Amino acid sequence: MNDHPFNDHPFNGRQLDGRQLDGRQFDAHRPGGTAVVVGAGLAGLTTATGLAAHGFDVTVLEARDRVGGRTHGIEAAPGVLVDAGAAYLGDRHTELLSMMDELGLKTTPTTMSGASRFALGSGNESSAGATTRDGRFPPLDGVALGDLFDRLSELTAAVRPEAPWLTPDAERLDALTAAEWAEQHLTHPDARLFFPLFLGEMTAADPADISVLHLAFYLRSGGGLRYLNAFAGGAQQDRISGGAHQVCERLAERLGDRVRLGEPVRTVHQDADAVTVHTDRGEHRADVAVMALPPLLADAIDYRPGLPVRRAGERTARGCAVKVHLVYPAPLWRDHGLSGWSVNARGPLLSTVDDSPAEAGIGVLTGFVTGAEAHRFAALTPQQQRAAAVGQAAQLFPMLPEPTACHVTDWLNDPYSQGCYAALLGPGDWPRLGPALTAPHHRVHWAGTETSTAYFGLMEGAIRSGHRVVADILARV
Repeated sequence: MNDHPFNDHPFNGRQLDGRQLDGRQFDAHRPGGTAVVVGAGLAGLTTATGLAAHGFDVTVLEARDRVGGRTHGIEAAPGVLVDAGAAYLGDRHTELLSMMDELGLKTTPTTMSGASRFALGSGNESSAGATTRDGRFPPLDGVALGDLFDRLSELTAAVRPEAPWLTPDAERLDALTAAEWAEQHLTHPDARLFFPLFLGEMTAADPADISVLHLAFYLRSGGGLRYLNAFAGGAQQDRISGGAHQVCERLAERLGDRVRLGEPVRTVHQDADAVTVHTDRGEHRADVAVMALPPLLADAIDYRPGLPVRRAGERTARGCAVKVHLVYPAPLWRDHGLSGWSVNARGPLLSTVDDSPAEAGIGVLTGFVTGAEAHRFAALTPQQQRAAAVGQAAQLFPMLPEPTACHVTDWLNDPYSQGCYAALLGPGDWPRLGPALTAPHHRVHWAGTETSTAYFGLMEGAIRSGHRVVADILARV
């Protein structure tokens, strides 16, 4: 599935010749006109490099003091960076893999060999409060979980991924939250226990925040329930060696001083001749502007003329994710036959995974705090966060020493992301927002993983959205 017909075809390299864009002329003195791209994440930098390759004079405006958006590398140990943001990819993420190949980046497998640890409040747990089990399937009622996954698969199969708002029975599915759906359809306590854990892992959502339509779309968009949930052979199979942030950094290197950091955008004004983007440092006038921002951030900008449809709805929520890295002298859990994978219903780390860099000797357990637990954890002091995370690790992996470091990345309260993995579409959002998802507002175009109906919320979706915008702009001139 592709979110735009141009995604599977190379651009034809045509040059602009003064034909009209939205009824107006480009500056014929520039081979491709001028463009301002707002946001230096994967979507924005994909768009900017694509337009620059077609002769556009491009300026990229980024509010942060770094590029990368929701990809971000942090130093876990001297000279060793790990992914504090988006990290995982699979073999279906063809645009990302192609870009990595072009940029000279390699993958490293996500290590999952060994047994898992579970703390789910079941009768199988030891006096220490956790149980060890081969594989990733939790020690819960298999029939109940099978029924849960069957029901989710039915929802996923019925959704129209290219236009979720046109899904049969869309109005009912969009009016219902995932929490209300679970209350109606999940009767076994094990299914009710596991559903929010699974939902948090897949979407970083609290069940009360998203509609059933969005849940079904998200799973379908990501390649289906089985693919999105899988490591080996799935969407979490690999990581980018050295960190995913390198993709944006290398794209930005190609653009040089055309990328301007520390320039949050306040207003976007259009007149008969151009679009003017205003920042705290001044203004940038261009033929086209591309807003490569999460919808909540894009919606906070002042547009004149105003948008016919806002980018976010009243029920659109932030992706509820806090990422924690616990650093050890080595991946010592492997010596005990453990994979590093754990699931804990009590939190704060609802799951952990072995993210130890292949090229370094240290061990890194990455913990995911999602859904309602992310709000609670984010409200703690740094000292309380460390104590809670380290205490949980000691319960699940009592053979490990005290970690040498604990790094917390709070995406929920990041002012220039407002959530991660992606925005959460709640009841009422898809029917109102969906038809305008990619429609330009005169000279203003929209990019970002939330505008991609393929691999929504993933790095692959962000890149595909950038390709779509480049194709749209080229097709209109």
